[in-house]
Amino acid sequence: MTTDTAPTLTPFRHTVEQWMRHFQQWLSTELETTDGAATFQPDVWQHHSGGGGESRVIQNGRILEKGGVNFSAVQGQMSEQAARVLLMPDPNYFATGVSVVQHPRSPLVPISHMNVRYFEAGNGEAWFGGGLDLTPIYVDVRQARWFHEQIHAVCAQHDASYYERFKTWADDYFYLPHRQETRGVGGIFFDRLTVGKDGDRDQLFAFVQAVGEVYGRSYCELMRRNADRPYGAQEVQWQMLRRARYAEFNLAFDRGTRFGLETGGRTESILMSLPPRCEWHYNQQPEPGSREDETQQWLKKGVNWLAHSPTSLD
Repeated sequence: MTTDTAPTLTPFRHTVEQWMRHFQQWLSTELETTDGAATFQPDVWQHHSGGGGESRVIQNGRILEKGGVNFSAVQGQMSEQAARVLLMPDPNYFATGVSVVQHPRSPLVPISHMNVRYFEAGNGEAWFGGGLDLTPIYVDVRQARWFHEQIHAVCAQHDASYYERFKTWADDYFYLPHRQETRGVGGIFFDRLTVGKDGDRDQLFAFVQAVGEVYGRSYCELMRRNADRPYGAQEVQWQMLRRARYAEFNLAFDRGTRFGLETGGRTESILMSLPPRCEWHYNQQPEPGSREDETQQWLKKGVNWLAHSPTSLD
C-alpha cells in the first residue's frame, strides 16, 4: 500500500488552508479580549515531511490558566500501519485544521474543545471533520441547554439531520468507557464528511466554518458569565479530578492525538490539550446528594439538553 506520488496543491486546498489561518487569528483575538490579561504566544514549527503550523498557547491569564489555538497544514506519506489504523485510502495525505482546548482557572468556567479539519488522500478522496464540546466541572443545566441551542441553530441552517446525528456521535465519541461516563455535556462530533458523498465541497466547507465561528461566540460568552463567580477549596479539588478525567480521554481515546503521534507530529502541540494541573486519588467519589454528585449524574449519553430549563442565560 504505497505510492511514490505525493498529493499536489489544489486551489480548494489552498482556500481551506487560508481560512484556517484566518480563523486561528480571529479566535485567538476573541479569547484574548475576553480573558483581558494574557496573550497567546506563537510558536511556528515545520513538519518533517512537509508543511508545518503555528501553535498559540495562552498561560496564566485572568480566566484561562492554560489554553491553545493550534493551526497546522501538513503533508507527507504515512506508514502502512498508520494508514490502516486511520482508515486512509492512500498513505499520501494533506491535512489542515485548527485545534482548540481551553482550561480555565476557575472551576466554574467549563473546559472547552473545538476542532475543524480537512483531509485529502493521495487518491483524490477528500473529507472534512470536526466538532465542539463542553466539559463543565459543575454542570449548569441552563448553560448546557443554551450551548446546545447555539449548536442546534447552526446545524439546522445547513442540514436538518446534522444536530441529532452529530450529537449522538459526540455522546459516543467523548465517552470514557472505563469510567462509564461522558467527558462532559457533549456537543457535536463528525468525521469523514466526504466531498461528493456527503455534500459538495462548498456546502461542507461552509458548515465547518460555521462550527468554528459558533464555538468562538458561545464559549467567550460562557467565559464572561462565569469567570467572577466565587468558589472555594472544595470546588478546586473537584476540578482537579475532572481535569484528570479529561486527560485520560485525550491520552487514551482522542483520534487527533493518535493521528498526530502516528504521523510524527510535533509532541508539544499534540499534548497542548492536557490540563496544567490535575490529580488522581484512589477511589475518589462524590458525597451523595452533593453538587459534585449532581454533576456526576449528568455525565451520561442520550441527554436531551434542548428539553431542559429556559433558553435564556439571564
